[in-house]
Amino acid sequence: MISRVLISFFFALFILTANAQTQTGKASYYADKFEGKITANGEKYKHSKLTAAHKVLPFGTEVKVTNAKNGAFVIVRINDRGPFVEGRIIDLSKSAAEKLDFIHDGIADVTVEVVDHGDGKGGGQSSPNQFNVVEEKEFYAMDVDRTNPKGFGVQIGSFQEMANLVRLTQNLKASYKKKVALQVKVVNGNKVYAIIIGEFSNRDKADNFKKKVTKRYPDAFIVEYAKL
Repeated sequence: MISRVLISFFFALFILTANAQTQTGKASYYADKFEGKITANGEKYKHSKLTAAHKVLPFGTEVKVTNAKNGAFVIVRINDRGPFVEGRIIDLSKSAAEKLDFIHDGIADVTVEVVDHGDGKGGGQSSPNQFNVVEEKEFYAMDVDRTNPKGFGVQIGSFQEMANLVRLTQNLKASYKKKVALQVKVVNGNKVYAIIIGEFSNRDKADNFKKKVTKRYPDAFIVEYAKL
C-alpha cells in the first residue's frame, strides 16, 4: 500500500534561496470554454490577451515563454493559478499558444523565464517563483502523521517541488476547511506527491465537492482511497 501522509503545518521546513530564473517543462493552453471566466486574480479570462496561469508566480509577473520545438517566444503576464497537472508548468491563453504555434499539438516543451516580477498585486504569492527563488526566510510548520483515509477524495494536483506542495496545501486547508492528504507515488521513475482533499463517505459527496473546486482547479478528479 502506497504511504499517505496527512499534512498540517507544525514542523519547521527551511527552503534556501537560489538565483535561477528559468524553468523548463510543458505548456498547455486554455480551452475555449474558459472565455469570460474569472481568473484567480479577479480578471476575466480573454483568449485574445497574452496572459497565463502559473502555480506560484506573483500576479503581474511577466515571463518569456519559448517553444523548444521552433524557437518561437511570447511574453505573457501571470493572472491565474495552475496548471495543476503533473509535468505542466504554465497554462497559456489561446492567443499566446498561437504565437508559439502549438495549437494543434495541444502541449509544447517550453522554457519559462521571468523578465519582470511586477507588483504582485491581486493576491499573488510574495515569494518570487517556483524556480527555487523564495523568501530569504521562508519557514513552514508541519505535523506529519501516517493516515489510512477511507471513502473518496478529490485530487487537486501532483508535484515534485516541495515549495509548491506546502504553499498549495496551506491554501487548500484554509480555503475549504477539510483534511488534505498527501499521496506519495512514483511516476516514470520519479517520486511525486499528489494532493487529495477530503474524506467523503460516498462518490456523490465527492462529486459535489469536485464541482465546487472545478472552476479553480479544472483538472481535479475523484479518487477512491481503497483502490489507490
